[in-house]
Amino acid sequence: MTRVREAATLMLVDDRPDLHVFMQRRNPRSVFGPGAFVFPGGAIDPADGAPEVADRVRGLDDPVASARLGLPAGGLRVWIAALRETFEEAGILLTASPAPAVAATELDATRAALNAGALDFAAALRAHDLVLDASTIDLFSHWLTPEGAPRRYDTWFLVAPAPHGQEGSHDDHELVHSEWVRPADAIARHERGDIELIFPTYRTLRVLETFGTATELLAAVRDANRTTDTAPLVVADASGQRVALSPAERDGATCGWRTLTSQPEVDLAAMEPAFRPGPASIASRRGVA
Repeated sequence: MTRVREAATLMLVDDRPDLHVFMQRRNPRSVFGPGAFVFPGGAIDPADGAPEVADRVRGLDDPVASARLGLPAGGLRVWIAALRETFEEAGILLTASPAPAVAATELDATRAALNAGALDFAAALRAHDLVLDASTIDLFSHWLTPEGAPRRYDTWFLVAPAPHGQEGSHDDHELVHSEWVRPADAIARHERGDIELIFPTYRTLRVLETFGTATELLAAVRDANRTTDTAPLVVADASGQRVALSPAERDGATCGWRTLTSQPEVDLAAMEPAFRPGPASIASRRGVA
């Protein structure tokens, strides 16, 4: 049986002038989701829960993060993993203001060392005296890779506004392309067969395309997450769950996240008639990123 790993994905959104989201293409030789367009993210490492990293996070603490996830403790590691993966994969780092002036070349070298395994995240933050900003990052959805995929992830999707002045770039290893794209355009390209989207990414883009601006989206997500410092009101999204984003959705929502189960048939049934999968395997399309 394939081991299920915890993971975190961060959607960065920006008004350019309408809503755009940062996406990257996975290396076609990847075991998981080869060639798929995804949001930055990856598996949660044990070190993401280390005190020396948590001490460098502002805007959120472990009790509140854990309560929003419905966990007794340890929830902050999800936000830290999302921040770390976004820096490693996209070169974008959300830091508390005012941040120390660090040359772009220094951050590029630090990112390369992280990706090579020559440096850990705590050491990277210490080296530049950086403090992470989790204040603008909110929970969006929760997905579980179905059985049968080559790798399985229990993944939290989070969303945040893009930091000013950071365009992002792929690492030319795990990711081979990156761009800011309108959600509707990404869906249209997928339906033409030009790009590959795995199912949770596709469903997420379907939600994002209903918002005209990133400002509107972020306000709705913030309302869903910050009414109280407890788990938000959530609704089912095929075999996954996401936060309730409108008054109508909240009327039928439940408080807190359920334990997800592997239900590929539910995901297949939820594909709209216009959905035209690309050439990747069914196992890849049902992945999480």
